[in-house]
Amino acid sequence: MSGQENCVRMTRLAVKRAALCELQQPITKKRTVLGEISSNCVNDVVAKESKKLRVDLEKVSGRVKKRGKKGVKKIEIEEKSGLGFDVDGDLGDPQMCAAYAADIYEYLRNMEAETKRRPLSNYIEKVQKDVTVNMRAILVDWLVEVAVEYKLLSDTLYLTISYIDRYLSVNVLNRQKLQLLGVSSMLIASKYEEIKPPNVEDFCYITDSTYTKEEVVKMEADVLKSLKFEMGNPTLKTFLRRYNSVAQETQKIPSLKLQFLGYYLAELSLLDYECIKFLPSLVAASVIFLARFTIDSKVHPWSSALQLYSGYKASDLKDCVLIIQDLQSRKRASSLKAVREKYSQHEFKNVSELTSPEIPVSFFADIKEC
Repeated sequence: MSGQENCVRMTRLAVKRAALCELQQPITKKRTVLGEISSNCVNDVVAKESKKLRVDLEKVSGRVKKRGKKGVKKIEIEEKSGLGFDVDGDLGDPQMCAAYAADIYEYLRNMEAETKRRPLSNYIEKVQKDVTVNMRAILVDWLVEVAVEYKLLSDTLYLTISYIDRYLSVNVLNRQKLQLLGVSSMLIASKYEEIKPPNVEDFCYITDSTYTKEEVVKMEADVLKSLKFEMGNPTLKTFLRRYNSVAQETQKIPSLKLQFLGYYLAELSLLDYECIKFLPSLVAASVIFLARFTIDSKVHPWSSALQLYSGYKASDLKDCVLIIQDLQSRKRASSLKAVREKYSQHEFKNVSELTSPEIPVSFFADIKEC
């Protein structure tokens, strides 16, 4: 080997060593006790969610953009329903799965109603002896902050709450272990949803080492066994994406405010124990109903398209909508700040500052056309 070749080889080895050193740098995370986490990581969460957001927004209008040599050609999609648009996207793009979307959502609707995937609607009264409704709300509020701190997807948060409610439906738990159940459930959900989930030590650290690694792992195993490893149930967010696309059917320019307001109201609903009795798809539909009403209270918030794609009439949503509106107006869970502070940021267009007037009774009447 010549001197020049040896020099090049040594340079390459130096570059590799430098790269490895950078990868091995320790990652520092903030140690936080329940209720002390700040929402300074919202920008990172928005960036991570934006990939899914862009896909959603591309599917909004009733026209498909097809690029050719002479620019963009718009093609009308005629749905069998006669609505004149196809919410599932470009029929020519296999990644949109338009040919299978209806069957997929029908399958998800059947899955969400399965008993094994549903918590008891009154498990705190019937099963729990030491855990209260207020304790559950405080735990959910804290987990929202943990998800922001560790830059987790909202899908991870929804799955976490689902696991907690399902576990508490079949297991009596001491209040001292409620936070342990929370972090262990989020650990499982992170492994299910995230590309690079936080490790066990991270979840111990975020509780200021209140629990040991062994305790978190043991609780993780208990949750998995209790749920019989049925971890992939559809959540509110599963249906919210599609309903949001339908809700913007007439918008030439997709509304980010409507999108973020829907996310905000959906996360607020997680705080309320009474929302457990509703199917996730119904809560998602109620969120869209209230979001549209909040933005424009003079226009009927439900439409024939939303009724068709969701399977719910306006009258079906009344009870759930009124609960979420009470959360929005701070008549419920007013002391819990995490969700409100998260969505008060400019990146989310300050949607937590929006309020809605009293909903006319006529808006809950069944409609044929809007």
